[in-house]
Amino acid sequence: MDQSNLRRAISVLTTGGTIEKSYDEGDGSLDNRDTIIKDKILSKMRLPYTEIIVQTIMHKDSLYMTEEDRQLVLKVAKEELLTGRPIVILHGTDTMTVTAELLKREIPNPPSPIIFTGAMKPLGFDDSDAAQNVIEALYAAKILAPGIYISFHNQIFNPPFVRKNRDKRTFEFFDPMAVKK
Repeated sequence: MDQSNLRRAISVLTTGGTIEKSYDEGDGSLDNRDTIIKDKILSKMRLPYTEIIVQTIMHKDSLYMTEEDRQLVLKVAKEELLTGRPIVILHGTDTMTVTAELLKREIPNPPSPIIFTGAMKPLGFDDSDAAQNVIEALYAAKILAPGIYISFHNQIFNPPFVRKNRDKRTFEFFDPMAVKK
């Protein structure tokens, strides 16, 4: 039986971060208020073979995430893995690697891929990288083997061999053992 046209579901877990910051014209602030991923990206995509199930975990800049917040992301990810669906986690870039490494330690052999992504510029900005990163992460969730990954700017990274490069405003491969020598 040809399985290529069967509908496949992907869980998208949102935590906040730059990717979901929205601008308030009233006070000029840029904050995490509510998930905007459905209205700003997913509603505009043509995904006849993919069902996207969005679950909001929190609305937080990753700089302010606590260990309890990371444990909550871990708990929800473990629960979502029971569905058999691949997972995309929208996360702030400043501490994305910290959360990804926690999941890698606590779920060393996930049954489905777990893909982290975020953005350097908020979704509402013309030159935002949010849509690109979400689209690429959704595709990665469908084709990668089970594991924990970061998908960013057309690259797939395997924690802990990744870090944010603030100067280049992206992520890069990194060998943490080279630093310890």
